[in-house]
Amino acid sequence: MVNFGNSWDKVMEGEFDKPYYLELRQFLINEYRTRTIYPNMYDIFNAMKYTPYEKVRAVIIGQDPYHGEGQAHGLCFSVKKGVAPPPSLQNIFKEIKNDTGIDNLGKHGQLTKWAESGVLLLNAVLTVQAGNAGSHRGKGWEILTDRIIEKLNERPEPIVFILWGAFAKSKQALITGSHHCVLTAAHPSPLSAYNGFFGCRHFSRTNEFLRSKGLPEIDWSIGD
Repeated sequence: MVNFGNSWDKVMEGEFDKPYYLELRQFLINEYRTRTIYPNMYDIFNAMKYTPYEKVRAVIIGQDPYHGEGQAHGLCFSVKKGVAPPPSLQNIFKEIKNDTGIDNLGKHGQLTKWAESGVLLLNAVLTVQAGNAGSHRGKGWEILTDRIIEKLNERPEPIVFILWGAFAKSKQALITGSHHCVLTAAHPSPLSAYNGFFGCRHFSRTNEFLRSKGLPEIDWSIGD
């Protein structure tokens, strides 16, 4: 039914046969047939497809996909090349530049390189109606993505969980492993970025933690 094509298939075995997911699946079939839904149905699970379970070194948790045309492609905060980076992503790039010196500004907004290098870019809700933010909340996605977070929490290797804003911070209760690192700050949205996102230094702090555990650091550049 759902095939990630990597280690997530074994980790999530049986999850897609549960009643909540079967209900969600029927809802999505109808939604994709009758409305404009983002992302493309083949991109829904890109976060897990790009970042296998054992390769995850950091997790950034978003809320739900961008609801504008051509933006969402299955990685939180990311947009496809050719689409202008939204304000939250621009603020993320500003903090990276101030924190690490890496300058992603003026390029594009596709974060595939991060995903391929071990950053799981996970939205809590994986689909949305065009122009209708939050329209697929409460339909079952949160059960599935909470399970993904729980599975990562069970991993013996340390992971950095990066939680921006009240919604992402609410997932902290799922992260019980003392060997993991949890970083929290305000959301990078223009409405809240100056309330603690700017200056959080989460990108250098992530690498400091990984380095302290003998793990490879993350290259926060996005490429050309």
